[in-house]
Amino acid sequence: MLDRVRPGRPGREITSADDLAAWLAERPADERDEPFTFVIDTGGALRLAPRRSEHVACAAGGPVLSAGEIEFARDGGRWSVCEVGNQSTGYCPDVTSWPAVAAALDRAGLEHPGGFTRPIVFRRCPRCGQHNIVKDDHFACAACAAALPAAWNLGPTG
Repeated sequence: MLDRVRPGRPGREITSADDLAAWLAERPADERDEPFTFVIDTGGALRLAPRRSEHVACAAGGPVLSAGEIEFARDGGRWSVCEVGNQSTGYCPDVTSWPAVAAALDRAGLEHPGGFTRPIVFRRCPRCGQHNIVKDDHFACAACAAALPAAWNLGPTG
């Protein structure tokens, strides 16, 4: 996947509500109603790309503070965040990455729900190395059934 990333072509940086409105206006109408790919780069900037984009492409191949999917709704003429989650199987960000997301949204002046609305728990299996999504607090590897650690263990995000 990294081979397909074009350096210098990250997702669109959003620094204000006006930036978001302009970027959304450029999107096809049917695309505005679905979630978008987002990353928070190491500088704390919110970057957006169409949903079917890879997070690593949105981050131009670099490390991130958080990544996932984000959805916006129009509220009184302004866009705000209505849904946001850390679903990124490329970066597997921990749910504790929320403060980086909140800080970027706050800097851009975008109202948000105050936490991930769709949090996902990721763990790497210590036995086979498989990345797992933990569902229903079942901390067992889907590939080899080994116990998964309680603490996030995927290393630095990115």
